[in-house]
Amino acid sequence: MAQSAEDVARQSIECYNAGDFDRLRSLLADDFYEEELATQRRLEGADARIKAAQSWKQAFPDEQGTITGAYASGNTVAIELTWAGTHTGPMAMPDGQVLPPSNKPMTVKSVEVIEIEDGKIKVLRHYFDLMTMLQQIGAMDRPAAAVASRLHSAASDG
Repeated sequence: MAQSAEDVARQSIECYNAGDFDRLRSLLADDFYEEELATQRRLEGADARIKAAQSWKQAFPDEQGTITGAYASGNTVAIELTWAGTHTGPMAMPDGQVLPPSNKPMTVKSVEVIEIEDGKIKVLRHYFDLMTMLQQIGAMDRPAAAVASRLHSAASDG
């Protein structure tokens, strides 16, 4: 019996969580591509996807994706996730720089929209909150806190 599109999508998260990149590769179509919207990367092919997944797992070795909702329509599945892990490894940034480990935890919400063709993942569009993740691991100031601080200073000066 063929697996449902939702089953294939769920398996991809299970593979990432387990660090089973060979199994993850087996779920990807020959003409697979991913749009990682938060980083503005387009990953062409299974090799690029696996390399990116391994890079994330290097930066957050204990990272786990918890599926909080799954919605299927035909061969397209939207999965709501919560990603949680600790930044204990070097993290490659979109600009090529490497962010050293902060040893800080992060938890962010995410949605993956996955198109399945012939039982394989053909397209993955991953939407996640990169700004919150960078704030949580100390790589970026929290804008709201900075604005509140400036407002407080302006009120004190007035």
